[in-house]
Amino acid sequence: MKLKMAYNYYIYGFKHKYMEINKKNSKDLKIYIETLNYFRYSDNTVKIYSHYLIEFLNKIDKYSSHLVSNDIESYLKNYVFTSNSQHNQVINAIKFYYDKVLKKKYAKIDFSRPRKEKKLPKVIDSEILKRKILSITNLKHKALLSLTYSCGLRVSEVINLKIEDIDSERMLISIKQAKGRKDRFVPLSKNLLEILRLYYRKFKPQIYLFNGQFGIKYSSSSCNKLVKKYISKDAYMHLLRHSSFTYLLESGTDLRVIQSIAGHNSSKTTEIYTHISKNLLNKTLMPI
Repeated sequence: MKLKMAYNYYIYGFKHKYMEINKKNSKDLKIYIETLNYFRYSDNTVKIYSHYLIEFLNKIDKYSSHLVSNDIESYLKNYVFTSNSQHNQVINAIKFYYDKVLKKKYAKIDFSRPRKEKKLPKVIDSEILKRKILSITNLKHKALLSLTYSCGLRVSEVINLKIEDIDSERMLISIKQAKGRKDRFVPLSKNLLEILRLYYRKFKPQIYLFNGQFGIKYSSSSCNKLVKKYISKDAYMHLLRHSSFTYLLESGTDLRVIQSIAGHNSSKTTEIYTHISKNLLNKTLMPI
């Protein structure tokens, strides 16, 4: 019978639910998480990578000193992946462990990756989305979804936004240490500012702009529940982000400006919105 232990861990000062791991590898997990934090991986990435590493270590059930390349290749070969995204995450988690924690070279290990999927993001018509959001009577919910759509924020950026990040004088919102541990500014519209002021006066949040019912921060799962409640049962928070940038593009905003607002490293990431813009497609003169 495998001996397992509960492991409570901290990421950027927040305690996360314990995970079970073979006792022989618990020290490795601790070093693994500390190393991910040292390289400034996001909270979500640390949780995902740790989850897949624990799966791997529990399945192999060996001390790290006894680990051989065949263990990894066999594990990946027999893993039933549910998506290309999961496939890449599992590989990344194990490669990081092998390279940064065990300090071993993986040149001889076959880390073949799946072919990249080319999927266009889904969007919602801007008029429909605006009408649904502005008709919300719950002021907190209205403020949260208005902010998400207006600024095209990721759910992690919404829940980590602090009151001090709203600069009403310069009409800017400071997004700090977002994906890739980067800072950026996004424009703050007058309409959004008025909604946020009404919300602030009523709810008086502390530190973070959106406090949860039982904690100082709103949760990402609660955010997605709001989208499904008010927008569509098939909607999710990132859908508002895609819809926001598509609207900006159709309104004539330069791609470089959208790239800056979105926090994209590459312009190629931003250019995907040219493929789903209704206005741009309708202007195209077809041969027949």
